[in-house]
Amino acid sequence: MFKEQTIETKKGYFGQFGGSFVPPVLEGPLARLSEAFEAATRNQDFINEYRYYLTHYVGRPSPLYYAKRLSDYTGSKIYLKREDLNHTGAHKINNCLGQIMLARGMGAKEIIAETGAGQHGVATATAAALFGIPCKIFMGSRDAQRQKLNVQRMKLLGAQIITTDQGTASLKDAVDVALGYYIEHPDSFYLLGSAVGPHPYPSIVRFFQSIIGEEARKQIFEHEKRLPDSIFACVGGGSNAIGLFSAFLGDPTVEIHAAEGGGEGPGSGKTASTLVLGKPLVFQGTYSYCIADEDGQPATAYSIASGLDYPGVGPEHAHLKESGRVTYHCITDHEAIEAFYLLSKLEGIIPAIESSHAVALATKYLRGKNNLSIINLSGRGDKDVEREMENE
Repeated sequence: MFKEQTIETKKGYFGQFGGSFVPPVLEGPLARLSEAFEAATRNQDFINEYRYYLTHYVGRPSPLYYAKRLSDYTGSKIYLKREDLNHTGAHKINNCLGQIMLARGMGAKEIIAETGAGQHGVATATAAALFGIPCKIFMGSRDAQRQKLNVQRMKLLGAQIITTDQGTASLKDAVDVALGYYIEHPDSFYLLGSAVGPHPYPSIVRFFQSIIGEEARKQIFEHEKRLPDSIFACVGGGSNAIGLFSAFLGDPTVEIHAAEGGGEGPGSGKTASTLVLGKPLVFQGTYSYCIADEDGQPATAYSIASGLDYPGVGPEHAHLKESGRVTYHCITDHEAIEAFYLLSKLEGIIPAIESSHAVALATKYLRGKNNLSIINLSGRGDKDVEREMENE
């Protein structure tokens, strides 16, 4: 079993946040999913098989790499948790493999999923191909244009891509359309990509992503014989961050920081910095923070990073903000782009533009502090190279 330090206060809730606010047609499927998940986590054969795929298919454990040149530049000792080296190039595969095993056990005949940056879509298509289950991937047309490489990868893996032009044609809209399809086809298995949505998804995603923190905690002791002073991750919905944070929540000496997609800045009206600028409300099946308009309704988000371009956030993150255990920061597009180039040129590692937000926050926060820190490098930047070179 994994050793993540859960703060789920009652089933489906983290403090006051969470729950399941869905149409009646989905109550049964979600209840069955919750039962299947709870049974699987108690089944050692399931855990052993999942661990097998993590080791022999994904390539875990992912390294904890000492970034010497970035450390020298910053004035703090920085390690990178290399989720970018996973099969498919990001942390998303950890969750997709776990959920596809649940789907198989539940007899699913079809997988559906949403994606923004395309990494979850690629990981879902990969897992569906591995287990021989047909899948449909829903994506905003703007994101599909921004992430052409990942669209081609999904098609190559056999997935059917369904794009939408509604709203801003980004991640929120892909989720809306995927949920709409799920309501009409409740026998499908919805493989949700982040720690958002109705119960049991935030708990499921946290469980399967907690391998990140479990490994990082063990590795930092192997390297440094002590806990880090601080850890950093980017947050959109929040899956890679909750994966890293889960192993350190019970350690009060470890500062925990999260970088949100600040877009053009807090006062610009073009931002996805949900926990810095949003308010609590029910959104896409859960009670959490959300960027809202003057009428208190979910508003349009914006970030250069497709994976952070989302007005909501997972309920556990909302609780961690209100409890003060995690500090959330607004990182602008400009800061993230600078960090994208910085890490590429200093370490020979091209990060995803989403991960670049965490790098930007860490290098700014750690300047001259002589801290021991971990940055979760949640994905690689192949998908972003063409766009960033066009913007250069």
